[in-house]
Amino acid sequence: MNEKKSFALWAFFKKEPVLVISALCALLSMLLVPPSAAYLDYIDWKVLALLFCLMSVVAGVQECGLFDRLGQQLLSRCTGMRLLRLVLVLLPFFTSMLITNDVALITFVPFAISVLGLVGRLDECIFVVVLQTVAANLGSMATPVGNPQSLFLYNYYGLTAGRFFWWMLPLAGLSLVGLAAAALAGKDRPISVRFEQTAALKNARLLGLFAVLFVVCMLCVLHVVDYRLMLAVVLAALLVFDRPLIAKVDYSLLLTFVCFFVFSGNLGGMEAVRSLLTDLLERSTLFTSILASQVVSNVPAAVLLAGFTSDARGMLMGTNVGGLGTIIASLASLISFKYYLRSPGANAGRYMAVFTAVNLIGLAALTAAACLL
Repeated sequence: MNEKKSFALWAFFKKEPVLVISALCALLSMLLVPPSAAYLDYIDWKVLALLFCLMSVVAGVQECGLFDRLGQQLLSRCTGMRLLRLVLVLLPFFTSMLITNDVALITFVPFAISVLGLVGRLDECIFVVVLQTVAANLGSMATPVGNPQSLFLYNYYGLTAGRFFWWMLPLAGLSLVGLAAAALAGKDRPISVRFEQTAALKNARLLGLFAVLFVVCMLCVLHVVDYRLMLAVVLAALLVFDRPLIAKVDYSLLLTFVCFFVFSGNLGGMEAVRSLLTDLLERSTLFTSILASQVVSNVPAAVLLAGFTSDARGMLMGTNVGGLGTIIASLASLISFKYYLRSPGANAGRYMAVFTAVNLIGLAALTAAACLL
């Protein structure tokens, strides 16, 4: 029985390592700062509501088959390997701006592996999947809803859409140029992409509903609609039209945020910790957030450090650029790695070597660009 429990615990840790670590951090901080009503003030309820609503809506759109249809339409026009690589990389880059980096990778990495198998080019699988991973992590920084850390920082600092885009679009533009150059750099070979079955939209009415709900979410992001009204509208729509979708929300991500809200809130009450983090952030918010992201990943780094600095721009750039580097710098990168390991002839060592090389080049280039900006 003990062995079974140990195995189950280890399996859960492997599946949700950040949630487990964040829960342990929160519990340890509670030993130093006993629970009280003040804990409720630690939690950013608007961010949690937005995450829940966006994840629900995106899951609904995904079930309607829109992304599969879009991918097939674009790829069926590819006649050469360079163009195929470019389309496979740009799909997660642009879609991540609206559906988040992790959902973009869940959608398009298996799709890319399947397409490369169809055209007999699985030898390019590692390079393409790595570029897709970088593309999703960098494309997502172009909008406030592209990834969880941007959404949190956007609301935490009360930013306007104009200011956010002014800060982040130059970095996203440079990323696009670099990714396109990398995708087009390899050899070009003639190919023919044919799909056995044509992807079709499964429920046009539901897709229309999710489009409307997405607009409601965007109005909340733009501070036009109150988050409580948005939550009520989305929940009511799901309960009436697609109740099973509620169970498909990534609640582990929501719980991870709650744990880190508690942890960072308790740290904020400790003078020694506050002084240390404030000192590091005063020296360089950009570099501190980049380095923190390499160790704890960029979402926890954003939640942990935001309370100790007013430098919103440095935090945004640092935690987004910091998604490059180690494979845990952005947990979305683990999604791609898991899918790659399921592909025929997978080589974990070679994948990690290519992943590390590409990420370090990108991290160095964008850190330099961020410093100049």
